[in-house]
Amino acid sequence: MSSSDRQRVEKVRGSRRARLTAAPGTTAEPAVADDDAESDVGASAPGPNDERMRREVPPHY
Repeated sequence: MSSSDRQRVEKVRGSRRARLTAAPGTTAEPAVADDDAESDVGASAPGPNDERMRREVPPHY
């Protein structure tokens, strides 16, 4: 593996954080399957403890 096949850390001027270059063989667009997985989570039937968990507040609130 040569050094050009790896991600590099790029300094961003005016920012405290650095940025990684894109990994080889990847794209910036999200996969279609990723969008479908998120929408299925909210569509599930409510469980027996869902209402109770929404009402309860941790003691530090």
